[in-house]
Amino acid sequence: MFCLGIESTAHTFACSVIKFSAHEKFPNILSDVRDTFKAPDGSGIHPREAARHHASVAIEVLKQSLASSKIKYKDLDIVAYSAGPGLGPCLRIGAVIARSISSFYDIKLIPINHALGHIELGMSLTGGQDSLVLLVSGGHTMILVFNSKRWRVIGETLDITLGQLLDQFGRYLGLASPCGSEIESLATKSSNNYISLPYSIKGNDVTFSGLLSAAKRLISTNKYSNEDICYSIQETAFAMITEAVERALSATEKKELLVVGGVSANKKLSDMLKLACFRHKVKFNSCPVSFAGDNGVQIAWTGILSYLKSKNFVDISKSFVNQSWRVDSVDVLWRN
Repeated sequence: MFCLGIESTAHTFACSVIKFSAHEKFPNILSDVRDTFKAPDGSGIHPREAARHHASVAIEVLKQSLASSKIKYKDLDIVAYSAGPGLGPCLRIGAVIARSISSFYDIKLIPINHALGHIELGMSLTGGQDSLVLLVSGGHTMILVFNSKRWRVIGETLDITLGQLLDQFGRYLGLASPCGSEIESLATKSSNNYISLPYSIKGNDVTFSGLLSAAKRLISTNKYSNEDICYSIQETAFAMITEAVERALSATEKKELLVVGGVSANKKLSDMLKLACFRHKVKFNSCPVSFAGDNGVQIAWTGILSYLKSKNFVDISKSFVNQSWRVDSVDVLWRN
């Protein structure tokens, strides 16, 4: 069985082909091709501009993905696409391409929740069994557990996500989104001079907007280096996340933690979470860095899992995109 996964929720347009056989437990990745929209310095991702980028590169990304996998359109059994959550114009580009391929070649079409793709690929690649999941990215900051056929959110951001905190502060410094890796690089150059910033956590929930505003004000004072402010942002935000995760580990008594999403690639965050897992005698798993960001593999793999268990493909007339499609509204029939 071959599945083409199309990812287009935000800044990345990606296509991947996966081969699946009954005896396999992990994705057999035949291709993984991505092209990322680069915003101007100091700017965020404008949905229409990102969508124009996706439309301009889509054909070439598709061609490269199929060429790398050494299969043709007619060989595909499934076309899965990211149907949400995400930026509306970007989602529509991926959906239109998926519908076109499905219609012309008579291939089964499956809409996939982007956040679920992060989780399920991370679970498969790390061999996770019954994990507490931390999803941290530009679009999500959530702590989840699996119960009664759904991933249940037991903690999340009450305002902006961790990825948005880093991106918005980075843009304030004149960097181009996504800014997470640049913030991390600046923080490593700090003299470890910690500057006190607002620390706001409510149970398992966190809030970052006050931290962002305070960090911006520090820039205008000219009293601190950008490196020290970036260091302090990371120390504060990651400590908040780690505290929430530790509380969730104590409450759920899970023996595994899985971290997924683009921000999971941050080494400082991983180090703090590893220490928390050590204290709780919990196994630490993190999605491989090469698949931490948005990619077509997560969509293709989740499409295969969904089809094998539920045969849950849709007619083109009933296909959709949903900018606010929450992961805890999706039935996960393949997981016990």
